Amino acid sequence: MESDPKVIRTLGEVALRCDDLAAMRDFYQYTVGLEFWQDLEVGCFFRIGPDYGGHTQVLGLFDRSYLDGYRGVGQERSPLDHLAFTIDIADLESEKTRLEGIGVQVIEKEHVGFSWRALFFKDPEGNTVELVAYDPGVPGPE
Repeated sequence: MESDPKVIRTLGEVALRCDDLAAMRDFYQYTVGLEFWQDLEVGCFFRIGPDYGGHTQVLGLFDRSYLDGYRGVGQERSPLDHLAFTIDIADLESEKTRLEGIGVQVIEKEHVGFSWRALFFKDPEGNTVELVAYDPGVPGPE
């Protein structure tokens, strides 16, 4: 089955079920620096990017305990690899310094073949977060 990639316009939402919603909310607001957008009885949303067609690009955090027995859709735990947020290359070093200054362990990586530089770190529940920037100094596609 083939899909038509022209229908995808942007990332709409990433949603995480959380064991400790308060810790995760603080982490994404104060450590990652996402803009808080909306509060819900069972979670909250952070704005990631601009609206497209009336849908705001968001990170949604939801209290795992809200739905009795909820373990994700089809599995006990999510197969999520990581969340990536694009930043400007001019901000990469200062973000690394800021994160390390508040006790976050940061791993730097160059994505050779894509011309990207990145910082990787963990949120309070062990999900990997990436801050990634285009860097023309990193070798790109041949």
